[in-house]
Amino acid sequence: MKFSANLGFLWNDLPLPDGIRAAKAAGFQAVECHFPYDQNPQAVKEALDETGLPMLGINTLRGDVKQGDFGLAAIPGREFEARKTIDLAVHYADMIGAKSVHVMAGNVSGNRAMGVYKANMFYAAEKAAEHRLNILIEPLNPTSNPGYFLNSSGVAAAIIQELRLPNLKLMFDCFHIQMIEGNLLNRAKELMPIIGHIQFAGVPDRHEPSCGEVNYEWLFPKLVEAGYDGYFGAEYRPKTTVEAGLGWMHANK
Repeated sequence: MKFSANLGFLWNDLPLPDGIRAAKAAGFQAVECHFPYDQNPQAVKEALDETGLPMLGINTLRGDVKQGDFGLAAIPGREFEARKTIDLAVHYADMIGAKSVHVMAGNVSGNRAMGVYKANMFYAAEKAAEHRLNILIEPLNPTSNPGYFLNSSGVAAAIIQELRLPNLKLMFDCFHIQMIEGNLLNRAKELMPIIGHIQFAGVPDRHEPSCGEVNYEWLFPKLVEAGYDGYFGAEYRPKTTVEAGLGWMHANK
């Protein structure tokens, strides 16, 4: 198993370069993060080079969080803002050598929103292709993220298959997919051709994967057997300290 530390949740009390170093010291083979934009990209790149860890991906900005924004890519009337967040994410990802950008859709619904979203995915994929980056889209469960536009793996898959963009991929987050529909292994097998990255956390509390209803010690090797050869992204909220909860990683090596 190859594990990536999501520094949006793990060591998020540290500056990003120090979080990267902490992930290396703890035995992770890669890192990923959410919103690195307040961090000096040169310092981030230096930490990545120093540790040898790849940065798998970053997110687009959410918008005006105080006003309830949780992404902009599907929101009618805010196309200009959405594309600015895409441009910024692609540029930052390119500066630090990241592999992908997760474009956040936002809290909205309806046919008009779907049209806006698809148009922005075309835009994002075209921009990302200039830098050999992938664009990821991720279904989020409605319990944790009520109102989020992309809330089904089936809808996400249909969008990817319709648009036929080679660098548009699915972020398969086991936590969210289990909360939405369950049947994780079979669903991953069905979606494997379009999966760009897999993330995980304990269900339903989003703590360490050793907590909750999903047996990851069984699931991880099954996903590898099914054809997944990428990193598994640890995107969970530690119950106490990160280090105190890493027993799951040693059990899965």
